[in-house]
Amino acid sequence: MPNQVRTTYHPGHGGALLAVHRMGPASGRPVLLLHGLFSSAAVNWVKYGTAAQLAQAGFHVIMPDLRAHGQSAAPHDPAAYPQDVLVADVRALVAALGLQDYDLGGFSLGARTAVRGVLAGLTPRRLVLGGMGLEGLSGWSRRSAHFIDAIDRFGTIERGDPAFLAQAFMKTMAVDRVAARLLLQSVDDTPQAALSGISMPTLVVCGEDDRDNGSAPALAAALPQARYVAIPGNHMSCVTKPELGAAICGFLSE
Repeated sequence: MPNQVRTTYHPGHGGALLAVHRMGPASGRPVLLLHGLFSSAAVNWVKYGTAAQLAQAGFHVIMPDLRAHGQSAAPHDPAAYPQDVLVADVRALVAALGLQDYDLGGFSLGARTAVRGVLAGLTPRRLVLGGMGLEGLSGWSRRSAHFIDAIDRFGTIERGDPAFLAQAFMKTMAVDRVAARLLLQSVDDTPQAALSGISMPTLVVCGEDDRDNGSAPALAAALPQARYVAIPGNHMSCVTKPELGAAICGFLSE
């Protein structure tokens, strides 16, 4: 069944167990998808049909829950969150799963992780960056501070406060706030000059009303082989739209 999710567990950096969810034929072309902050593979990719679209197109969709998210380990030891630990986790998964000829995509934090993974040596055939703009990479420290503030004031943030939506999403997802705070401190800025090192064809896909991570067109312009595609929605709602899966399927099928 192409829409059946299969879950296994694999060690990431330092042995932390990461839940890896798969959909689609095992013989299909692998596409590794990384979800966004406070989300999970189930919410970002499965719930609204993006993974199913890819599976029905013949792709083998591989969707890990990032460290401190979903069904993956969420350690409270600060030593479990060295610099770029998410990149180390993804590199460990690529090696453990034996991925050589594959595609890589991510949304928001997942897109940031994908970029830094490529800069750290990952070599996907094609790259998909969803919900990401240029400032979301180069100015991550400001974005991270916003979420750390939401964690620190959790339960006291009232409607109308800029952090209210983050608090609401953390409640919905039952986020482990101790682990999430540690994780946020492990992610670094990516200077614009470094983007010249991303040479593979890249799709920058973003909601037309999404400015959460800055300018997606500017990000596409800063990458050597990128195109920008706008889809309906904002940062939260665009993942619910079928246009997201259609854009990714079309790009990866070229």
